[in-house]
Amino acid sequence: MQFKDIKGQEEIKRRLVKTVDANRVSHAQMFTGEAGSGTLPLALAYIQYLNCPNRADGDSCGECPSCQKIANLQHPDLHFVMPVNKQGKKSGEAITSDTFLPEWRKMVTATGGYFDEQMWYDTLGLENLQGLISKREADEVIRKLSFKSFEGGYKAVVVWLPERMNIEAANTLLKILEEPWDRTLFILVSAKPELLLPTILSRVQQTVVPGSEFDARRALAGVDAEEGSEEFELFVELMRLSYNDKHLELMKWAERAAALGRERQKRLLENFIRLTRASFMLNAGLEDIAYLWGAELDFCRRFAPFIGPRNVEPLVSEIESALGQLRQNGSAAIVFTHFALAASKMIIK
Repeated sequence: MQFKDIKGQEEIKRRLVKTVDANRVSHAQMFTGEAGSGTLPLALAYIQYLNCPNRADGDSCGECPSCQKIANLQHPDLHFVMPVNKQGKKSGEAITSDTFLPEWRKMVTATGGYFDEQMWYDTLGLENLQGLISKREADEVIRKLSFKSFEGGYKAVVVWLPERMNIEAANTLLKILEEPWDRTLFILVSAKPELLLPTILSRVQQTVVPGSEFDARRALAGVDAEEGSEEFELFVELMRLSYNDKHLELMKWAERAAALGRERQKRLLENFIRLTRASFMLNAGLEDIAYLWGAELDFCRRFAPFIGPRNVEPLVSEIESALGQLRQNGSAAIVFTHFALAASKMIIK
């Protein structure tokens, strides 16, 4: 990954390059930003630049053996930690990031590093399960870093979504951050830094990555919508049924939504919030910051006149309430039935 491969974030790129050129590389850093802002691509490009022997014009050469290995995510001094889990995991079965490195490489390569937590869980085939970064994982990082660098450069560890560490893993990582090995770089890539221990936050140099005009995660969501993603189809169906007061059909809609797995139900409602707010932005003439593509944009343009100042916040509040009930393990059938009927009353006719 080279800096030139990353759309936008020019100021952050310049700042990262400057720290390397001035030999002021902090051993513990954290890139924070929402999915799609480019936190992971920036981390990879930074590590590649740091280890490239032929840096020029503010970027790595992209051609030397080090660059090629890092670009392929196969450099022996580059290690990854990410939340993982396994459907049907047996009691006591050890699950670590290394188990899923082939899936990780495929995901990063396919998306350019622009993907979110749920997309990763879908790749792992997780249904009603979240990933976790365990103490065993942190112990494995210590073991790997105890060896000498294979190629004489920096040993780098990228921890993607460190907020998924359990408390034992977080405390183990904290010890490494307090007493790092020489020429060792930790980069935490976080979407929700507020969930991390304050002691960890105090020991990392933080780079806040703002939402980019090239939000590739949302671009991918638009592609999925073109291909008929069920989440988008359910949003379209709900709004059409609500507008036409099809109450019996709304009950059937609720049954369909309730049949999804719990994590997919949560993602469904999170997408509802995004699409509802984006429709309101279109209504207000703010298409440039609606971040919609493809079929999503086409539908929301037509739907936008029915989402205005009078109903946008009550509708979003109703979606958030349903999402909160699901997170508290409420009955999906009851939650979606109530939500569908309530939402139908809020669409401006």
